Amino acid sequence: MLSFFRVNALYQIFSLLILLVLSRIPSYLFGLPNLIPELQWMLVGEQINKGFVMYSDIWDNTAPLSALVYAGIDKVFGRSVAAYQLLALMVSAFQVIYFNVVINNRDIMPKRNYLPGLMYIVFLNVSFDCCTLSPVLMGTSFLLLAFGTIVKQINRLEATDEVFEIGFMIGIATLFYPPACVFITWATASLLFFSGATIRQHSLALFGFIFPLFLTALFFYINGTYEDFSRNFISSVLEIRQYDLNDFKALLATLLLPLSIGVLGFLRLVNVTGFVNFQIRCQQVMMLWGLTGVLSIGLMPFIAPMQFILFVPAIAFFAVNFFNSFKKQWLAELAFLASLGLIVFLYYEGAYGNKESFANLSNLKLQRKVDWQIRNQKVLVLGNGMEEYLDNYAATPYLNWNLAKYELENLDNYENVISILRNFEKDTPDVIIDKAKLAPKLFKRIPALARKYQETTKGVYIKVKG
Repeated sequence: MLSFFRVNALYQIFSLLILLVLSRIPSYLFGLPNLIPELQWMLVGEQINKGFVMYSDIWDNTAPLSALVYAGIDKVFGRSVAAYQLLALMVSAFQVIYFNVVINNRDIMPKRNYLPGLMYIVFLNVSFDCCTLSPVLMGTSFLLLAFGTIVKQINRLEATDEVFEIGFMIGIATLFYPPACVFITWATASLLFFSGATIRQHSLALFGFIFPLFLTALFFYINGTYEDFSRNFISSVLEIRQYDLNDFKALLATLLLPLSIGVLGFLRLVNVTGFVNFQIRCQQVMMLWGLTGVLSIGLMPFIAPMQFILFVPAIAFFAVNFFNSFKKQWLAELAFLASLGLIVFLYYEGAYGNKESFANLSNLKLQRKVDWQIRNQKVLVLGNGMEEYLDNYAATPYLNWNLAKYELENLDNYENVISILRNFEKDTPDVIIDKAKLAPKLFKRIPALARKYQETTKGVYIKVKG
């Protein structure tokens, strides 16, 4: 397979696209598990299309541009998993082709070939959750565009005002996926060490980064919802974490091989000669990419393989060098096929393995309740869990429990009680599922709500008709 993609021919672009589609077809045929974050994004899109305002009427920390995309998908396709997967395939295809084209057109590798695209496909499919249209997947596209512009600047004797585009693309990526904001340090360091950028041009790149963020903040300020935007989006980036020990175990099993290949590929470059100065600088830019990606881990809202799509460009880049470093071609082919086989095994083990499997991402999967009888109702869940929304609709702004609990658990605050009552009146749920055992205290503080609901089974309150 490596020998085939070493051929520098235009038709290899179509080969990469066919390979990407073929890599996803088995999963589409067997069906992929429903994801908790995926359902959450769908609910955000639904609520926006109902006329509710993000962050004030919808308490969730999904980034603004991602929320806008999810609203567009809901408008056209409704709550469609297939639409998310198809659009993710299109975004992935763009990334694969763009990454390979930039490397070939700028002569970043000693020889032009399509191994970078091959490696990108392999490492973009390390886990089944990478097959959906996640904010990190969309944000990575804009980071790649920034990479293309940085490479262009490094290849010149001095930087130009196109550095604004670098900062702007990173700013857009941040509005899709907030942890991408750390890549402004990657861009700054790359321009500082490997280009002739002046102080003015560094300032221009920084302005480009701030500009889309400022416009977004200004939009919410004019709308009168900046305080909600600040609390439910900006502050949540620094405060909300949903980590579990089992997440780290499955994550390590899934990512150990790709990360190891990337690190070994980088280490192999130490003893390899034959690169020109420009190629060495590009290698160092990619090294900085990987190091910056490590900084983004601290800002990830939850741990899952999909969050590490940010690392795919760097891993794919150094993986090419790793497999090229083998002196015997048959040994490189054997190592690649063994790595590919292990990645495929872990992929299907994570998607379809039992709960005891070391690679099973059970905390990421949405478990449908077998005996759950409530369908097509407006539901409010007090506590963690999204499965009750699977066949129902969200009601009230309290979609994300990590944000909602600061108001719902603090019922001794009079302002909170008034806010809760107004939110219930604006979008009254038909059913309340009380996982946090807050309903008794809530009804005690707001008797008007207590008269509207009747407990049918333990922790489930149905709205009284009439």
